[in-house]
Amino acid sequence: MKTIATCVQEILVSRPFLEEALSRDIINFSALAKDLNPTISEMLRKPVKDGAIMMALRRYKPPVGKKSELQLEQVFKNMGDITVRSNLTDFTFQNSKTLIHNHSKILSEIDTDRQVFYAFTRGIFESNIIISSIKKTSILNIFKKETQIAAQDHLSAISINLPKGNSKIVGLYYQIFKRLAWENVPLYEVISTTNEFTVLVEDHLVDKAFSVIKGLKG
Repeated sequence: MKTIATCVQEILVSRPFLEEALSRDIINFSALAKDLNPTISEMLRKPVKDGAIMMALRRYKPPVGKKSELQLEQVFKNMGDITVRSNLTDFTFQNSKTLIHNHSKILSEIDTDRQVFYAFTRGIFESNIIISSIKKTSILNIFKKETQIAAQDHLSAISINLPKGNSKIVGLYYQIFKRLAWENVPLYEVISTTNEFTVLVEDHLVDKAFSVIKGLKG
């Protein structure tokens, strides 16, 4: 059976910006309660009082517990180097029987060049290649018979070295995404390995994104 408290929780969980604003104490509880009243009344199928909603808002606790908060703080405090790579191009190709073969060709070409940034992700229907723009011509030549879906220049990658065991920390990536979203930084692509996390942003946003990520260390 739904209650006002469960309705408030359901709404806040589905609206992370609102939850963040509440945690920062920058929202007027009375005004928010009045704004949520029609939605909650509809959810409960009966009229409710603003005061009851305001009380539920004040009592609301984010799903991440104190233990998880401490673990998150520790992970960010022990976060390793943050590396920025600029002059990148992002390609998206439709998957085909020959795509992997062409992928091996480009790997052979850049194998000895440690200065080249390269990342490959294969999805169900399409594959993504992020590479230093200096190799753009090579990609276009090697993949010329493939179906190109998209291409974007003027991108930068910010890579973060995460401490071991980070995959068991609840809400780790959520915190990173939330901070970037709060600062109005859209992510063009995201790449993740076990202990490394990379976000791809447009060049004009790289300074802001770097500042946000560096700020996670506290």
